[in-house]
Amino acid sequence: MTETRKKAMLSQPMAGKTEAEIAETRSRAIAALEAQGYEVVNTLFTDAWYSQEKMEERGVVQIPLCFLAKSLENMSLCHAAYFCKGWESARGCLIEHDAAVAYGLTVLYEEDAQ
Repeated sequence: MTETRKKAMLSQPMAGKTEAEIAETRSRAIAALEAQGYEVVNTLFTDAWYSQEKMEERGVVQIPLCFLAKSLENMSLCHAAYFCKGWESARGCLIEHDAAVAYGLTVLYEEDAQ
């Protein structure tokens, strides 16, 4: 029987951040997780399906809530959740943290990984 590689997701604050800041944080977090042997599950939804225009066409009223719902769905694939600095001040990250704790995922913090 082959050993399954453990999977982890990232939870990072994005409000008020530039695309470059988001990318740098993601890159650093992915490197930290991969160094610990995790495969990273995507929680940054950038394809056309998640564009403002397509969301509005589908009738999505609460776009941030749609992103959170997809993130929680992808959390179901994970053994761990990695919380980037500043997560405590981001409403989506707080909900993801509560879910990770409630459902027994290994919870990792950027501060601990450095």
